[in-house]
Amino acid sequence: MTKFNFRFTPEVVNGHCPTCEEHTLLVSITRDQYRCISCGADLEQHINGKISYLPSLNTNKDSTGKYYLHDWGEK
Repeated sequence: MTKFNFRFTPEVVNGHCPTCEEHTLLVSITRDQYRCISCGADLEQHINGKISYLPSLNTNKDSTGKYYLHDWGEK
């Protein structure tokens, strides 16, 4: 049996989520990817004179083989 040691050190920051339009806590998933704890949106951190968080656009293929964007709205 192989034993793996993983080091997980999430960073929690205050920020403005552009998806839910609230000032909330953002938890780091990777070094430049964050998740809003209010709405669950994945955000990318961009540093260009100021730190801003923009929605991460993830594309997936549907059953017809075409790409679509996942909507976070209520169903």
